[in-house]
Amino acid sequence: MVLYEFNLVKLGCPNYNSCIMTKSGALKLSASMEDYLEAIFNLSNKEGHAHCTDIAEEMNVAKPSVTEALKKLKEKGLANYEPYGSVTLTKKGTTAASKIVQKHCVIKSFFVNVLGIKPEIAQSAACKAEHVFGAEVVAKLSSFSEYIEKGGDANQNIAKKFQKYYETKNCQQ
Repeated sequence: MVLYEFNLVKLGCPNYNSCIMTKSGALKLSASMEDYLEAIFNLSNKEGHAHCTDIAEEMNVAKPSVTEALKKLKEKGLANYEPYGSVTLTKKGTTAASKIVQKHCVIKSFFVNVLGIKPEIAQSAACKAEHVFGAEVVAKLSSFSEYIEKGGDANQNIAKKFQKYYETKNCQQ
């Protein structure tokens, strides 16, 4: 899935810690439903709208699967959907989707910037991890990444030294 890149501050969320949904307000969504929300959110931001065909193509799934998912999202009050029309997210859907995208961005950023994982590998891993990493784990990844980035050269060297250590260690095996 292609991720629409954005700055967390742009959504009024300078860091992930302040975006965590409380347990009482948490939505229970399957990984699949989260992926559909993320796809609609990304397509809407990139193209200005989302259609069933676009979502199917983006997610590499059949149109009937998209239709069923959109019906479920509509039932949950997360999406506005009418057959053959554009799909939009409700305010509740946009909030949920932005949290999913933020989580994805935090994880991918940690993988790339701290661990030195190639962006295409990090993208795929973040897609999987976003569904299993809880809010506390993501908040700590975000804080650690922020600490590394704001700490100047000394902290950035920690990430680079780790990456060099890892490469050296793996070359010796």
